[in-house]
Amino acid sequence: MFAKFEQARIATLDSLGLLDTPPEREFDAIVQLAQRLTGSKIALVSLIDKDRQWFKAKIGLKVNQTPRELAFCAHAVAADDVLIVPDARLDDRFRDNPLVTGAPHIRFYAGVPIRAGMLECPSKRLPLGTLCVIDDTPRDVAPGDLNLLIELANLVEALITARSATAAAVRFAEERGSNLRKLDQKHRQLRQAERMANIGSWRLTLSDNSTEWSEQTYAIHGVPAGDGTALKTALDFYPPKARATITDALERTIRTGEPFDVETDFKTAQGEYRRVRSIGELEVNEGCPVALIGVFQDITSRYLMEQALRDAAHTDDLTRIASRGRFNEYVDERIAIAIQAGERCALLLIDLDHFKAVNDRLGHHAGDDVLRVMASRLQASYLSNCFAARLGGDEFVLLIPDQAILRDLPALLRRLLAELQYSVSVKGLTLRVSATIGACWVGGNITCRGDVLRNADVALYEAKRRQRGSAVIAGEPDLIVEDESGTAALRLVSL
Repeated sequence: MFAKFEQARIATLDSLGLLDTPPEREFDAIVQLAQRLTGSKIALVSLIDKDRQWFKAKIGLKVNQTPRELAFCAHAVAADDVLIVPDARLDDRFRDNPLVTGAPHIRFYAGVPIRAGMLECPSKRLPLGTLCVIDDTPRDVAPGDLNLLIELANLVEALITARSATAAAVRFAEERGSNLRKLDQKHRQLRQAERMANIGSWRLTLSDNSTEWSEQTYAIHGVPAGDGTALKTALDFYPPKARATITDALERTIRTGEPFDVETDFKTAQGEYRRVRSIGELEVNEGCPVALIGVFQDITSRYLMEQALRDAAHTDDLTRIASRGRFNEYVDERIAIAIQAGERCALLLIDLDHFKAVNDRLGHHAGDDVLRVMASRLQASYLSNCFAARLGGDEFVLLIPDQAILRDLPALLRRLLAELQYSVSVKGLTLRVSATIGACWVGGNITCRGDVLRNADVALYEAKRRQRGSAVIAGEPDLIVEDESGTAALRLVSL
């Protein structure tokens, strides 16, 4: 059965006349797009011949072919299915492969079969090779990247089909009418592939700034297909900041010849928000730049999903204030800004006293409520210019760049010591929670997150040693305690 399948597959491949043909811009553009979209070092359009793997298009690899027995793509073709190899060293099929143990040191591989119809039965499609991406670093393929790879493989199939139809039209001129209809059908398939991937193509003529858009490019803009849109009109779809980004990218490519790849905000003709990706390069004719050409993709769904994931990673799930990861990013940026501006800022490390007793004696539900209350108090209106985060457990951090507050840091600490006192009562048992604070000024020799946290931690433990529910500023001898006036009364809640 496999021998018959392989015989039909090789016959189909031979009939297309693709093997050992020169590079073609359309195929090269697709592997470049696959490489950029997935962030892989190598992208290939690979065709599996009898005894070899030959590359119709490649980027990131110098050789034109490899022995078939070494080809990862041969496995995808044999299975006629997508092949994902997160780490080739851990895969019994590939761990001893010379392409894994030696150059190009393949670790990650993702390949999508490229199919074409048989001569005798075009509806029966056989795998000829793959569109694949390769990297020398192990990783998993993101669902969005796999979908894009599948969509780009559809484009390769459409190109191969269209190429085959064009060659047939040349060879069989007497069947001109029939072949023209086939070619039109293949163009429709290509347009369908554009719609499937939500990718359109465009061309900007440099002599008059006129544009040519594919149907899907018009669709993304939300306007009817037309004969072209002037550059100025096309830029009106971008908000001011995004318009500047696009303009700079176009001008830089025209000036330097380097391709561009940018993501920006975008608004359709109906005023709907979109996130789009634009990729372009210079078209040169006889040494002179004549146009910019590229592709244009609506990536709104992917962008919103990434934003949601980023927000989730940056937010503590229990208290809904910033997470430790977000704090690490923010504090580095804020310290750099303060030092550059010659301004002071301070970091407060806050540890809750007796919190373990609440969890042990009143239950974790009561403990969770305490953490949420403390987080809300670190976001009080008078701290609106400060940044609060939960580092983990019962430990919080507050970064204070507000210059007005910093004029009297001890006063702020006294207020916080009062605000962060809390009593919780469950079934007649009441426990009191307070906070001990270690503070550290940023500046002088203390200019990085590690030093700031280290000094604040030393101050925190000095305060705990001397009196729980107090505060110490690193490098200063005074023990700061809540005002005896009792302006901040103890809070009591019954659960």
